[in-house]
Amino acid sequence: MTLVPPPSPDSPPLRRPARATEGAADGTPELVVRVTQPDLKRRQELERTRGRLVLASLGFGALFLAVAMKATWSTVIAPADPVRLNAAVRATQPVAEHAARRAPITDRNGEILAISLPVTALVANPRVLHNAAEVADKLRTVMPYLDRDKLVERLSGDRGFVYVTRAMTPREQQGVINLGIAGLDFEEAERRYYPQGRAAVHVLGNVDVDGNGISGIERTFDAQLRGQPDKPLKLSLDVRVQLALRDAVNQAITDFNGIGGAGVVLDVNTGEVVSMVSLPDYDAGEITDATPDQRFNRVTVGIYEPGSTFKLFTAAAALEYGTANVNTSMFDASKPIRYGRFTISDYKGKNRWLTFPEMLAYSSNLGAAHMAATFGPQRQREFLKSVGMLSRQSIELPERAAPLVPPATHWRDINMYTISFGHGISVTPLHVATGVAALANGGILRQPTLVAQQPGAQREGTRIISEATSATMRKLMRLVVTDGSARNADVPGYFLGGKTGTAQKTGPHGGYLMNKRIAAFVGAFPIQAPRYALYVMVDEPKPNSKSFGYATAGWVAAPAANTVISRIAPILGLVPEDPANPAIVAATSIPLQPRAPSRPAVQAGGTATMAAPAAARPPQPAAPRAAAPSEAAPRSTGVHPPVVPPGLREGARAMPMPNLPARPAPLQPPVPLRLTMMERGEAPRGGLVAP
Repeated sequence: MTLVPPPSPDSPPLRRPARATEGAADGTPELVVRVTQPDLKRRQELERTRGRLVLASLGFGALFLAVAMKATWSTVIAPADPVRLNAAVRATQPVAEHAARRAPITDRNGEILAISLPVTALVANPRVLHNAAEVADKLRTVMPYLDRDKLVERLSGDRGFVYVTRAMTPREQQGVINLGIAGLDFEEAERRYYPQGRAAVHVLGNVDVDGNGISGIERTFDAQLRGQPDKPLKLSLDVRVQLALRDAVNQAITDFNGIGGAGVVLDVNTGEVVSMVSLPDYDAGEITDATPDQRFNRVTVGIYEPGSTFKLFTAAAALEYGTANVNTSMFDASKPIRYGRFTISDYKGKNRWLTFPEMLAYSSNLGAAHMAATFGPQRQREFLKSVGMLSRQSIELPERAAPLVPPATHWRDINMYTISFGHGISVTPLHVATGVAALANGGILRQPTLVAQQPGAQREGTRIISEATSATMRKLMRLVVTDGSARNADVPGYFLGGKTGTAQKTGPHGGYLMNKRIAAFVGAFPIQAPRYALYVMVDEPKPNSKSFGYATAGWVAAPAANTVISRIAPILGLVPEDPANPAIVAATSIPLQPRAPSRPAVQAGGTATMAAPAAARPPQPAAPRAAAPSEAAPRSTGVHPPVVPPGLREGARAMPMPNLPARPAPLQPPVPLRLTMMERGEAPRGGLVAP
């Protein structure tokens, strides 16, 4: 068939239909079809449309290919991390091993005291949340402890990131996932936990929300704990002793309605702190709820007048300087000491001359004052400085207070007298415990430490007294427990030696407070071969019926020390010894009156040595030189937690003593003060009870 093009515009119009023509090669007539112009145009349009369809198909094909490639990449080659799905899966799976960013802290036996564990934090993007109040209400259905107002405020605004909660349980996490709220997400975090709760909270300290140490050991060793997360920090504490000491101090506070208390157990040979307790305390994991009083560490920050516990240092100084002899020296306790307008006296004293051992056993202020006068104020200050009483303790805690002491230029006779029996100077309980450990261990002062030492390691120290003086002090400390004011502390078989001390507290503007006292006991055991030093203190104890109306240390702190030693001695591996063992008896015994008293020959300061009887009664002690008003009455420096003071006990007249000088030119107090000290109470059956 042959297509005949349409005629040109100039040709005449076709009037006849197409017809067959001859001329085909095979003799078949050829059919000639004429296509009109409109048909040709239509065919051209179809060709163009087909080209466009081919191009569109290729474009869509390329697009679908790109989508397929992206889907393949995202799901097969490099799939994206499904945060919510993974969180849901983790909530149902066992916790995997976590590489902590902060090292754990343990006690000396490996018991965990602090550890960092992984937690999941809930975060939000407030820009995505449309209705903060509605979101807050939904979240509180899962975590009802959240504060609604604070939560709404946090979820509002134009910030792109906020924390909703720093730690979630798996159940809470799944609950948030089920809510399906856009704009909420989860974040892996770490939280510090303290498995022992309140035990050693003041030692351990705390960290902030970002895991930075802010107090205690956590702050001191912050760089080490962060830099060596796989190496636990081993402390010298024994959590078993810690709990026993805390229970005993807490029971004493409860029995005598005190406002607080403290306790320390030291290894006398290494200076390691085996236990440190300050009450009231708080749960280490709930620091935000702790009050300032609960966070206050009475052992290292609380500074108190030590009371009669300081008589141990007065006795040690007299022995070391050779100004008094334990067998021959006697001291006049028959009458008060008058210094200007001030008077020093004993509470229920013996009103007679006392031997050296009797001065400690009966806790005589007069005897201690006369004993201090044998070596004078200058050497007294030097000795206390060597024992570390004039400077901060160098223990590994940032919370350490400096003692409150008179300046060297104002350390005069009146200061010497009062400091001899623990007034006019304020130190921390750790100062007293460390000093007594040195008196008992052979005379070596070692700074206390909270870091566990290697077994058998020898720590350097400073000799403060000779071994002979230390041996005598051990006998005197044992005598105080067997025949003196600390008899309620004795534990059969463990040979405790020590000293009680009751001191009145000073007010915020100076002067002593009526019926507000510190009752303390300090000692070492077993005294024949000391291993541990112990300090127990109760703040503001009140009398009760069991104590026959007394609230002195002999009734308050001594029984608490008895409880502590009874519980911790077996834990520390100590076994009771035979009280009749001749070697132990020889190492711990000294008579109250080493020789039968005869007429004493008076020395300076009311001290006497044994001499032949004289016809006249013992001469009166030399009166102290008259003091200028500024000397006799130095102005208070505002000692804010000094410990207890002279003479405010039941049955005694209130006779406050002068306070510490605040400046080189001290001023006279507005009213005269009298110095006295209730160091003991007399039991109804006639026995002596210590402060």
